[in-house]
Order: sequence, then C-alpha cells, then structure tokens
Amino acid sequence: MKQYLRQFVCISLFFLAVAVTYAQQSYFPDAEWQTKKPQELKMNAATLDSAVALALRSENKVERDLRIANIKSYSREPGYKIIGPMKERGGPAGLVIKNGYIVAQWGDVNRVDMTFSVTKSYLSTVAGLAVDQGLIKNVTDKVGQYVWDESFEGPHNAKITWQHLLTQSSDWSGSLFGLHDWADRPPKEGSIDDWKNRKLLEPGTNYEYNDVRVNLLAYSLLQVWRKPLPIVLKEKIMDPIGASTTWRWFGYENSYVTMDGLTVQSVSGGGHHGGGIFINTYDHARFGLLFLRNGKWKNQQLLSEKWIAAIQQPSAANKNYGYLWWLNTEQNWKGISASVYYAVGFGGNYIIVDKEHDLVVVARWLDDSKVADVLRLIIQSAENK
Repeated sequence: MKQYLRQFVCISLFFLAVAVTYAQQSYFPDAEWQTKKPQELKMNAATLDSAVALALRSENKVERDLRIANIKSYSREPGYKIIGPMKERGGPAGLVIKNGYIVAQWGDVNRVDMTFSVTKSYLSTVAGLAVDQGLIKNVTDKVGQYVWDESFEGPHNAKITWQHLLTQSSDWSGSLFGLHDWADRPPKEGSIDDWKNRKLLEPGTNYEYNDVRVNLLAYSLLQVWRKPLPIVLKEKIMDPIGASTTWRWFGYENSYVTMDGLTVQSVSGGGHHGGGIFINTYDHARFGLLFLRNGKWKNQQLLSEKWIAAIQQPSAANKNYGYLWWLNTEQNWKGISASVYYAVGFGGNYIIVDKEHDLVVVARWLDDSKVADVLRLIIQSAENK
C-alpha cells in the first residue's frame, strides 16, 4: 500500500511540475496575436491609457510627404539626392507588448511605413546571424579579410573591423554607390575641401552617425552571405517569428552589384537617401519580442544569446551605442533603467526593449521629445502605479 502511495505521490508531483513549467513558458504569438486587458497582467489601466493618449497627441512634426522631409533635413549635404523608394507616411501608431501579449495599441498598426534608421538594427541582426553561423569568425576581424575589393584598401581603411562598422566608429573614407562619406551630415564649419581633406581618426576611437558607412556594412555582409540580405532576414528571422509578407527592404536605384554571376541589390541601412525597411507595426513588435526573449522564438534559438548580449554592450566610442542599437547606459532617458535598449529612426520610429518589465514598445511617428514621457507612463503602469 505504501509503495502505491509513493508512486501516486511521485506521479502527482511530476504532473504538477509539468503544469508549473507549462505555466511559466513564455507566450509567443501565432498568426493571431492575443490581447489581454492591463488588469489581467497586473498593470494600471488608467496609467496605460494616459501613455496612449500622450502618444496620440504627440505626433512627430515631420512632413507627411517624406520626400519633402528628407530634402529639408539634408539640404546641407553636397549633392544630396533621393535615389531609393520613399512613401508618404501615416499617422501616429504603436503597440505595447507585456509578457508577450498586446495590452495597448493606437493608430493603424497594419500600415506599412518607412522606418528609416530602425533598419540599422535589422542589419545588425544579419551581422549577428553571420557570426552565429561562423561566416564571420570574430567581429574584431578586419573586414578586408572578407571583402577583398578596393573598399578596404589603404593604410586607414585596412584597419577597419566588423566591430568598427557595427558601432559607427570606423571613420571609413571613400565613396559607395555615388555617395561620399564626407558629404553625409558634414560639419557646420568648413568647406567641401576641408571635409574631403580632413584628418582621419583611428578606427574605434570616434563615433559618427554616417549612412554611407552603414551601407558599406550592408555591402560587406552581402559579400559574406553571397545572397540578398532581405532573403537572409526573411528566411532566418521574419518567417520564423510569423511576420507578415508585407515588409520590404530596399536599396538604391544604383546599388546593384554582381554576385556569383547574378545581379543583386545591396540594401541600405536607412532612409537617408530613400530605401531601407518598409514595415508595419505588428512586424516591428514581433522583432522586438524576439530580442526580449533573448533570440528565442518558441522552441527555436534564432539568434544566439551571446549576440543578444553583445549588441547591448556600450561601445568604446559611445557608451549609449551598441551594435547599431541605442542604449540608455547614461540614462539620457531620465528615470528609465540603464538596461533598456532600442532601435530608432527618423521621424520618431522606435522599437524599445525593456527586459526588466517584460515590455516591448513600438511607436511610429512619435515626437522624439515625448518618447521618454510615454515610456515612463508605460513602465509605471507595469509597476501598477
């Protein structure tokens, strides 16, 4: 009798353990994304409503016609031109994801819009996949070991590593697809001759936001993968996380190269000259959730935890910048954890990852000066304040 009782207890404990484990498993959306009321996840509904209301009345002032917006923003750049696709933008939109569930949304979250430099964080992911698969042995390797055309020739450019490109600290000098590195966001002082003949800085020592050099990273990764980067992203990331088929990743009208006898477009890392990733808010949120879950989606480790940790490391040249992801290391967003990191693009496009509160926040066309205020309210809601 005692033996049967022990067996019964053991079996009961086993099924209890299974039930607890199942209950603790993280939720991932299928084709239909489940929504929960804030109260179900112990969030303060009134505070969350305040965050959504603030986001709705804090639309970014950038023009709806993004061609006009770009021309206005980059008019100081010598020879600036739009050479990639562009699209008129929509209104404010966003999602708040708590514990994997949708707890709030606003605007047209199905609308496909430009996302500008949020694209850089997707590009970083393609680099991470290359590292994970051993196509790039180490981010400290010199890029010229992998890309043997003239792009990384010369005493300065030959020093540049993958890490320098990922942290925007390479100070690469040259031209790519008709665009010059010195013409991208030039200094307010000096002339074209001064910019062209500037003293080059040691790679890794100086952070400078520069789309030409980010496009160089995309071009270099194309040489490594030897197939279009949008296909890599689709097969390795976007399809497994259940993203829609509506997103697109464009380059420029003149950024086609020959790869193994085939004509392939080298994509851009943003919408500075047009192009970049065009995507809806739901797909951004799935991408953010993948990072919140340390690169795992359901039972698949799509990106290594090592890479997820690497992108969050402050770079030597800018403590608030990792591998094409922004960090809150020095708490530029006051009152928000230093562990929060995010992708950001022109016009107020954000994917924000907050591991501490199990949150992903996606915002489109939000006034940049209000994003921290919106996020603070969402976090307060998660803390049930």
